[in-house]
Amino acid sequence: MQRPATVQLRTSLYDDAVAIVEAEYAADLSLDDIARRVASSRRQLQRAYAEIGDTTFREHLTAIRMERAAELLQRRSLTVREVAHRVGYRQPAQFAKAFRRHHGKAPSEFRAHQDPTGTVAAA
Repeated sequence: MQRPATVQLRTSLYDDAVAIVEAEYAADLSLDDIARRVASSRRQLQRAYAEIGDTTFREHLTAIRMERAAELLQRRSLTVREVAHRVGYRQPAQFAKAFRRHHGKAPSEFRAHQDPTGTVAAA
């Protein structure tokens, strides 16, 4: 069992890191950058992600990017390439691979299964 002060510190680090990722997910973020910004060591932030968030920094960043990508793909005015760039991927192929891994289908296929109201159509 961890000391309450340790849990409180890690919760605070995690919450601060999550706020930065959610606000700046399209930027080139790294664990080291976030750790510096929340005045922590890389290892302490890794522990906060593991123990408080039950995830890793990379998994969290990817999940946020994929959620935003799904929202953007519903807007038919944006190309898959534009969506990739808006959520922080320089290479559309890398984005498509990550999207497929996260959502189970390619971005274009995901978009094709959206109805005009933005809900997922039955397959």
